[in-house]
Amino acid sequence: MKTIGLLGGLSWESSAVYYRLINQGVQQRLGGVHSARCLLWSFDFAEIEHLQRAGRWADATALMIDAARRLEAGGADIVLICTNTMHRMADEVQAALAVPLLHIADPVAARLRADGRRRVALLGTLFTMEQDFYRGRLARMHGLEVLTPDAADRQALHRIIYDELVRGTILPESRQAVCAIIRRLADQGAEAVILGCTEIMLLVGPDDSALPLYDTTALHAEAAVRLSLE
Repeated sequence: MKTIGLLGGLSWESSAVYYRLINQGVQQRLGGVHSARCLLWSFDFAEIEHLQRAGRWADATALMIDAARRLEAGGADIVLICTNTMHRMADEVQAALAVPLLHIADPVAARLRADGRRRVALLGTLFTMEQDFYRGRLARMHGLEVLTPDAADRQALHRIIYDELVRGTILPESRQAVCAIIRRLADQGAEAVILGCTEIMLLVGPDDSALPLYDTTALHAEAAVRLSLE
């Protein structure tokens, strides 16, 4: 079994889900009392969020590279960034490592294509929805057409993520707001929704959505288990 290195605390709410899903996945595949070999580096998210808000991406990249190297030095054979937004510096982190970085967008895109989905909606932070590092990878590497909400809906999603979900706050009115955003994207022709923030799955599930949901946390964890056991 390969050792999985987790760059977590981005936020810890979703990192806890990663840990549970990865261990459950290994136990389901191997049976008995098996669990995953993994290492977790957990950031103080307040420090990362400050750098994001200030646009200090170079400083955030340096922290991510340092943490990834610590995981590699500790014995990690695979590294995961346990958040969508911080894949903004995935290429730089991978360049600093000798072990593979499992990019979160790749298993998601693979499942979408296997299911015959091509026109997909992307929900996430403003950084994920508006910058090219995520949307561009989906389009250029995987041939997906990516739709995002309008400006007001993007702002609403960003607020829900940072003011509520990363703090563990789940509000019914926010669930209703996200479901309404999904309905509007369905009206634009979206065939499915990528939950492109690892906390959104805490708020909405398949029963809430007018479209099929692709949970990036679950698909990333599943791919990590598969690689670990190859």
